[in-house]
Amino acid sequence: MVDTVAWDWETREKRIPVGDWNSRFEWVEEPYSSPDGERVAAIINSAEGEFNVCVNGETWGNPFEKIWYLRFTADGRLTALVSDMGEWTVAVDGIPWENRFGYVWNPLFSRDGGSIAVSFQQDRQYGMALNDVPWEETYGNLTDPVLSPDGKHTAGSVQVISAGEVEIHKFQEGTISAAMDGVVWDRIFVNVWNNTISPDGTTIAAEVRLTLYDYTIAVNGIPWEKTFGGVWAPVFNPITGKVLAPVRVKGKWRLAEDGQLIWKTPYVQLWHLLFSPDGNRLAAIVATEFGKWTVAVDGRAWNILFSDFVTDLTFSPDSRSIAAVVKDHERWGLAVQGAAWKNTFDMAWKPVFSPDGGHVAAKVERGGKYTIALDDRLWPHDCEAAWDPAFSPDGTRLLFRTIEDGVFYRRVIPVSEFG
Repeated sequence: MVDTVAWDWETREKRIPVGDWNSRFEWVEEPYSSPDGERVAAIINSAEGEFNVCVNGETWGNPFEKIWYLRFTADGRLTALVSDMGEWTVAVDGIPWENRFGYVWNPLFSRDGGSIAVSFQQDRQYGMALNDVPWEETYGNLTDPVLSPDGKHTAGSVQVISAGEVEIHKFQEGTISAAMDGVVWDRIFVNVWNNTISPDGTTIAAEVRLTLYDYTIAVNGIPWEKTFGGVWAPVFNPITGKVLAPVRVKGKWRLAEDGQLIWKTPYVQLWHLLFSPDGNRLAAIVATEFGKWTVAVDGRAWNILFSDFVTDLTFSPDSRSIAAVVKDHERWGLAVQGAAWKNTFDMAWKPVFSPDGGHVAAKVERGGKYTIALDDRLWPHDCEAAWDPAFSPDGTRLLFRTIEDGVFYRRVIPVSEFG
């Protein structure tokens, strides 16, 4: 988790001019803000075939042939995928990794920002690299890459048997497995999807297809004894280490643990499992009927239903409350503890709880402008661009980062100002 204690919570407002960047450079791409709001950056083109990154008005020391996927890590480092002399790698605060590849993509970051992983292709073989250390073994293909919760391990679905486009029998027999840190499972499957690594970094669980019609979950390459008409992404119980996943049985979706059904209620849909921080509660997005979406917590669905969508489940730090982004009749909003906010929006982003769970905030959009909503009350200020808010450690203030009239603003707003 991000440690916000050292952030500046006393200065009410800081400004960084960004409007002149467009006149200084050939073009400027989408800006990104550091989590603490102290830096704003964007990829810029300074000349033909020459790209750089501008941070608070200053460019990195060395340009690159191409740059993309600019992102800040949780600990404030600025990363990008960069190309130089036809080879790709990762640059961190302008310093490229020593290893170079034919191509890199899909960067993954640990929660504390300490680890960075990417997928890579080199000489038509595929693997992953973690903190500039590539897998020793590479494979004919790689999909569904993941980084372990502790940032120490990587895994992905890999092709271990080569097959031509016309060799349909090979695909039906199975060509795919999973690998962690480059070491592949002993068993091969028709397909392997949605890998996840256990909190202790010792185990991979994944959706697998045994035949064209039989699906189940495999743990370290060993499939559950039962098969199903479909499965969704597995999760690990952080306390017991058991594996849970939504499974399709007789046309409905149920929850299974180590292959055994545990929630009594079947649903039209059940997915996006989320354990509370203390590991004692489990939530999921469910549909009770077609077009009737809601949230189920420990097997019991909220009474409120939404016609279009539910996403971004979020537990409070104390595990007592849960919130989600919802869409109902083409309007976006938030629901907290089974009750929908009265305000609706053109778009809403992932809810953020205060440390004590007493407040919920989110970035929202209305009429092409962005602002912040706190406990169903709007900050009366419209912005051209904005980032997710963050609470101070004591929960009394909000950090909100915006761009307005060519200026990046870092504001600390007392919760009491929302009335």
